[in-house]
Amino acid sequence: MKRALICGVSGQDGSYLARLLISKGYEVFGSSRDAQMESFNNLQTLGIKGEVNLLSIATTDFRSVLQALSQVAPDEIYNLAGQSSVAMSFEQPLQTMESVGISTLNILEAIRFTGASTKFYNAGSGECFGAAAAQPCDENTPFRPRSPYAVAKAAAFWSVANYREAYGLNACTGILFNHESPLRPERFVTRKIIATAARIASGSGEKLHLGNLAISRDWGWAPEYVEAMWMMMQLDNAQDLVIATGRTCTLEEFVSAAFASVGLSWRDHVVTDESLFRPTDLNESRANPARAHQLLGWRAKNTMPEVVQRMMEAELGRSGAIHH
Repeated sequence: MKRALICGVSGQDGSYLARLLISKGYEVFGSSRDAQMESFNNLQTLGIKGEVNLLSIATTDFRSVLQALSQVAPDEIYNLAGQSSVAMSFEQPLQTMESVGISTLNILEAIRFTGASTKFYNAGSGECFGAAAAQPCDENTPFRPRSPYAVAKAAAFWSVANYREAYGLNACTGILFNHESPLRPERFVTRKIIATAARIASGSGEKLHLGNLAISRDWGWAPEYVEAMWMMMQLDNAQDLVIATGRTCTLEEFVSAAFASVGLSWRDHVVTDESLFRPTDLNESRANPARAHQLLGWRAKNTMPEVVQRMMEAELGRSGAIHH
């Protein structure tokens, strides 16, 4: 029985990954900063909380990481911990760099220190490419990060590459573009849009306040992306790969699809709020996930319209407000 340790198991990706690994017969260990205080709502929602061995690891503390690795002795480690909001990174740049950059370094160093043959997956981000050229980004596109979050993710990416090349660690980074699900908290714009549209459809009378509607992103379905993570870890030679749908849509198109799915026109309910604009933002992100298809046989089945549909169905099921 393979053992996997998921750092950041309480988040969207960590919870879906835990479910996937359990279905594949893994013994799954999941950590959060304080497992006693954490509610693990997402694991509860997926009905798997009792099947995950929960433990506390402060990934920013090397001793804490080393202790956990010695205790669990995992075959695979998935590092999905760390501050995950681009918007929040502008408010908390130092905490973002520590929770993303330093945490990744601590896990790599602990694997090297123990001499274990543990495979390591690191959660990278398409945000690292920043304002890349109009060309879709692939594994050879240079990074030009435009947020503290992207800077931290870029630092983590190069740490992984460095440990792989210098010490022969089986370590890879999945450069994931935006991927959504009903498990996203409402501070993420996609879930905020879905939840607000559902409330408006049931008569809340509120307005949805959004920033720049002209930005465009590649939005995928999170449960598919964790499959790509697992597939990356099964390669004999670790490879960094771009994981995305390859299809880019504007935020306005996302909003329009969300309101249309509950029979409303978004223009009647959305207010552009300049206070929600970011200091620097990516106007457009485009991805070329061809290499992942070539090496893993992985391809996204759900693109933005299906993602909106699935999130809305879950939202309406959650609120029980209206049925379509």
